[in-house]
Amino acid sequence: MANTADISRGMIIKLDGSLYTVIEFGENKTARAAAKVWAKLKGVDNSRSIEKTWNSGDTIHPVRVEKKNYQFLYKDDTGYNFMDNETFEQLALQENIVDAPQFLKEGQEVAVLVNTETEQPMSVELPDKIVLKVTYSEPGVKGDTATRTLKQAKVETGATVNVPLFVNEGELIRVNTKTGEYVERVKE
Repeated sequence: MANTADISRGMIIKLDGSLYTVIEFGENKTARAAAKVWAKLKGVDNSRSIEKTWNSGDTIHPVRVEKKNYQFLYKDDTGYNFMDNETFEQLALQENIVDAPQFLKEGQEVAVLVNTETEQPMSVELPDKIVLKVTYSEPGVKGDTATRTLKQAKVETGATVNVPLFVNEGELIRVNTKTGEYVERVKE
């Protein structure tokens, strides 16, 4: 059985019947009291974020998670449909467990986290940065590039991203899927 000394960033633990990912953790030691271990937790099977404190040495319940590679196929009434790259099995998942559904495009590789105890998919992670084509943006004003002024651009998935004025329609850009921000222009 694991205890608080085993906590690490990214670990998934079971707490009060729900699953949480450890975002950040630390230890508070004082001269008079026993050490305490704290953690910031983000819900895997719910949308809650909480902070939890344990006494040093308390038992925790880690959940073994497997990361499998899937390919995004399409979206329909049943949800988002993915195909396992090894077995070619398909599964439909609801939008609430997909990290950044607005950036999903057909054929894109994603990682699906599967709880090994129940064999249930827990979340879908997109790559940190992806390349998307700009399908619409207002033309930039010539000479207005000295400041870090941004304009809105629509990308091929339908999402809107704030981009610098020099980015034009038809160009490829790299987008951070965690923050939804423009990273850089990509040469074809």
